[in-house]
Amino acid sequence: MEKNLKFALVGATGLVGKTVIKILEEQNLPINDYAFFASSKSKDKIINFMNKDYKVKELTENSFDDNFDYSIFCAGNNISQKFSPIATKHGTIVIDNSSAFRMNDDVPLIVPEVNISTAYNHKGIIANPNCSTIQAVVALKPLDIKYKIKRLVYSTYQAVSGAGRYGIEDLENGIKGISPKKFPYPIFNNCLPHIDTFLDNNYTKEEMKLINETRKILDNPDLEITATAVRVPVFNCHCESINVEFYDNFVLNDLIDLLKNSPGVVVMDDTSNNIYPIPTKISGNDKVYVGRIRRDFSIKSGINLWVVADNIRKGAATNAVQILKELIMRRK
Repeated sequence: MEKNLKFALVGATGLVGKTVIKILEEQNLPINDYAFFASSKSKDKIINFMNKDYKVKELTENSFDDNFDYSIFCAGNNISQKFSPIATKHGTIVIDNSSAFRMNDDVPLIVPEVNISTAYNHKGIIANPNCSTIQAVVALKPLDIKYKIKRLVYSTYQAVSGAGRYGIEDLENGIKGISPKKFPYPIFNNCLPHIDTFLDNNYTKEEMKLINETRKILDNPDLEITATAVRVPVFNCHCESINVEFYDNFVLNDLIDLLKNSPGVVVMDDTSNNIYPIPTKISGNDKVYVGRIRRDFSIKSGINLWVVADNIRKGAATNAVQILKELIMRRK
């Protein structure tokens, strides 16, 4: 007889956690028991899920005594570092949305369309990549397989929802002329080349996450990459300009056809009719949208891509649920 599967969501009342709940409803996975955890502030809040009311429980060191099979963590580095090991000791497989374990050698960093087979070698924890990394590698992986990527130049235009509820509030308040609380400057009517903290090399943590995570997911630690990450006054969806240099030559139409037939990718590229991905068209979707596909004439073998995805769904919640679904299907 098939075992009843038990699932726990940590950080259930946050922006990503709420989206995980929505996607779990859409997917209706073969899970029998659900539990929703958050901080003491959210204790006893009611979550209506699959037409049933659940009371939010406070996350404690005893929360995983119930021996859950799977858990998705959406609660930040400190929570993940403290409670993920507790969960795994009780036999729970943790899919972690924070950056706490992403660069650990023994923790798989997974985007299902790209490297799901790596997930099966986990030791209890599987890391969900950074939102900006996820959408990039979905588009880049098939190109890397066929043409072998030599160098990447990332320029990102990242929505305020990537900074959570307070980022959204800063944009909403900025429209009204209220000073920011989350960002160092007003984000309304502005672009801030500053996401996360600055490091000694003058890159930000966000830029280095994008660089290092791409190398790990594409399994190429020496890949040449540079990045500039910019926060823009858009509520949802990250946009990326990606300049790609290949070792191998390509025929542009063949490359576009390859992208059209790649998992998780939607090509939206008809400049004669002003068709290309934009946040207002993409928000709420789970695919990665690619447009403005054009040859880079300044180098021997290169292209420019414009890549847009919903950073809360595919960039976080959907990717985590996709991993969960793959694990359950493999188990069954």
